[in-house]
Amino acid sequence: MTEETKESKQCSGKKQIMFAYGFIQLGSSFISALALAAIAFGFCSLKKESKVFNKCVTEVIETGSSSSEAVRYCNGGN
Repeated sequence: MTEETKESKQCSGKKQIMFAYGFIQLGSSFISALALAAIAFGFCSLKKESKVFNKCVTEVIETGSSSSEAVRYCNGGN
């Protein structure tokens, strides 16, 4: 009878460790998913910003400036 109780105590400790391991794995997967979503939204705003920049460059080129002057102007240069 004493051997059975010792075995069940050892098994319950392993169950707790495995539960903790699974919970940590699930938490880290959730954090990774959130990080990837944040990166994806960052690329969306970058795409919009590049469209605005390209539009600015084409408008300045149409006024008669060179490409390098247009890029400098759209970057905030004088």
